[in-house]
Amino acid sequence: MKCLAIDTSTERMSLALQAQGQVWTHDGVGGQQSSASLIPAIMGLLSQAGMALQQLDAIAFGQGPGAFTGLRTACAVAQGLALGANLPLLPIDTLMCVAEAARGQGTRVMSVMDARMGQVYASACAWEGQAWQVVQAPMLTTAAALALPAEWSATSVVLAGNAQAAHAEGLQHLLGAGVQGLEQWPTASAMLRLADLAWQRGEAVPPELALPVYVRDQVALTTLERAAVKAASA
Repeated sequence: MKCLAIDTSTERMSLALQAQGQVWTHDGVGGQQSSASLIPAIMGLLSQAGMALQQLDAIAFGQGPGAFTGLRTACAVAQGLALGANLPLLPIDTLMCVAEAARGQGTRVMSVMDARMGQVYASACAWEGQAWQVVQAPMLTTAAALALPAEWSATSVVLAGNAQAAHAEGLQHLLGAGVQGLEQWPTASAMLRLADLAWQRGEAVPPELALPVYVRDQVALTTLERAAVKAASA
């Protein structure tokens, strides 16, 4: 499959293009800056591959969870490009991208990404033969409240994601006893592998039906909530 993958769900931008057995990648600054640099970076990848956008079979994008602005940017750009080139979209779970990127370290992965505001996005996936099976669906919680699936108590687990630096103390109770910590960001190259499986399962959708998955509804803490967090950390 000839596919472009876009992820701007974090402060890192990750792009990958797959065609004729080759993969081209680009990494850059995400966040608000990605809205200005994303399309030129995509055009640069296509130029490296000697391809036109219309030659792709599909475009994959990180649908979330993740940063609100980043998710909207990836979805909007993917929709615009797909509509112009008459291509379908493959919305891909960003936490599963983390699991896929960490698959070389284990087949039981708890993906944990920093959600800011003292919280994390998390999900648990198990690699079963040829695909990931969701054991715990994506959720928003605190690091201290996070627990591994009960059925994983006697198995080797990889705790992967970008949350460990910001939530080291809160995640400490999960480490040890067969749980390995791994700093891992969602990558577009991992998304390509998931997009291949999604394409085979017939999960491509028309551009107008593709939407971000936020998980969180609240964009920022209220003044009282910020005061409570500050008091608790004092």
